[in-house]
Amino acid sequence: MTVRIGVEEEFHIVEVETGLLAPRADVMLERLPAGTFTTELQQATIESNSGVHDSLDGLYDDVTSTRRRLDAAASAHGLAVVAAGTVPLARLQDTRPTSGRRYRDMVDAYGLIADEQLICGTHVHVDVPDRDLAVRLMCEVSPWLHVLLALSASSPFWLGADTGYASWRTMVWQRWPTAGPAGCYADAAEYDAAVRDLINSGVISDAGMIYHDIRPSAHQPTLELRICDACPRPETVLLVAGLYRALVSEARERLEAADAPPCPGRHEWLRAASWRAARSGLEGGLIDPGTGREAPAAEVVRRLLRQVRPALEAAGDWPAVRDLTERALASGSAAHRMRRAAAEDDLLACTDLAIAETRGEDRPRRRPAPARPLTSPGRPVARPSQAA
Repeated sequence: MTVRIGVEEEFHIVEVETGLLAPRADVMLERLPAGTFTTELQQATIESNSGVHDSLDGLYDDVTSTRRRLDAAASAHGLAVVAAGTVPLARLQDTRPTSGRRYRDMVDAYGLIADEQLICGTHVHVDVPDRDLAVRLMCEVSPWLHVLLALSASSPFWLGADTGYASWRTMVWQRWPTAGPAGCYADAAEYDAAVRDLINSGVISDAGMIYHDIRPSAHQPTLELRICDACPRPETVLLVAGLYRALVSEARERLEAADAPPCPGRHEWLRAASWRAARSGLEGGLIDPGTGREAPAAEVVRRLLRQVRPALEAAGDWPAVRDLTERALASGSAAHRMRRAAAEDDLLACTDLAIAETRGEDRPRRRPAPARPLTSPGRPVARPSQAA
């Protein structure tokens, strides 16, 4: 049985000349079809929604086509879009919340957390029509989600400074009250009761504000992955999507087996594993779910690949995902490439690289000679990416 898949991608809107955030989503959406493109909390962000696909090839064509449409809409206004967890030259004064009651209430309720929502992610949806099964699958696949975060890590800079993290977006995101590991539930009724309790507590307003790393979608019969940074290269989106679909398929087969063991419920380490992935990306160590100990990132990524190989082969994805994995390990995380660009030049060059990769280009387009914006005074442009 083919398991269908789709993605939501969030993009920063930046001025081409300066690399600064541009709160112009409303202007861009006038040139784009509703449904495929939509708003986010901040006007400097725009979201795309892919179609539903049986194959990774179809998903890749959709993602790259969507990015071309976004780039054309942005270019008409002297703008560009960046698929990355953060953009290096973001400034809080350049933000503007999107109009509407829901967003206004979020800004009022969450204060600076909402004001600093200058981050973008990649969300992957995999079909799981049985909601009880979807809830049980959250527990089964959660131990591997930090590896997907490491593959996607693309946010080393925050407000003009190097954070020392590969995914600073993760650190910003985890300030929301429901962000982080999902926990384990026996069935959909138990999960829904927990969501109702959170809503009744007044901490969140609706089920759409469940920001777990993974969750049953509130609007579709899917299991939604939410832990990943937005990915500059569309190939990384494909890699994360392929691995995630295989994880879900492998876990589903295990659960449906007569001798499937119950979940031990010991997931206290998941937040620590996500922190390690956010800190180091692919350039340091990751927590190995099999041992609970740190191991080189490449070793843990390849262990995941071996575990889901049967599911990848069954879907016809094995050759593509294997090759994409090895390419990702050879080139390093997007955070690593962005740091290198900043160290060799400056933060605008880093932004130019992210713009180019979002467009599907290998290197930035040549820009005129005028002066580039400075980084924050007294702060380092780049530091080595390494484990803490």
